[in-house]
Amino acid sequence: MRLTDFTDYSLRVLIYVAERNDELTTIQEISDALSIARGHVGKIVHTLARAGYLSTTRGRMGGLRLGRPANEITIGAVVRTTEPDFCIVECFNAGDNKCAITAACGLRGVLERALHVYMDVLDRYSLADISIEQGTLARLIACAPPVRPLVHCVHELTVIEN
Repeated sequence: MRLTDFTDYSLRVLIYVAERNDELTTIQEISDALSIARGHVGKIVHTLARAGYLSTTRGRMGGLRLGRPANEITIGAVVRTTEPDFCIVECFNAGDNKCAITAACGLRGVLERALHVYMDVLDRYSLADISIEQGTLARLIACAPPVRPLVHCVHELTVIEN
């Protein structure tokens, strides 16, 4: 399963904001630090604020911070908020399913189980669990070139049966 860039960037934004230790930050600051377009960060912040993960303050002295403690924000909940759907294969979407073998195929059940395990693992971790060590983020950003291409990583998911 591959997460959308929107979810990937949302998690990065939350990690960045969590490291600010309740200090206000701005969309522009996040955009500059993470090399994500300002408009895209704005949409992410809007989505995360509507879901209660971020708290925003308007005005000249405004900014944003976490809307709740990092240990209360689970990665699974963020992924559910930011992913448009979890239709791994066509048959997951009953309205658009045109697969001729759906009625006899066992793949759907296997993929549904894998998705549940995947989300169960994400639900076990909070933003606090995945946040970068204090000070490390600042060093990483200070060492980074002002504009760098984003590297997309694909991680293999291994399901272990008990």
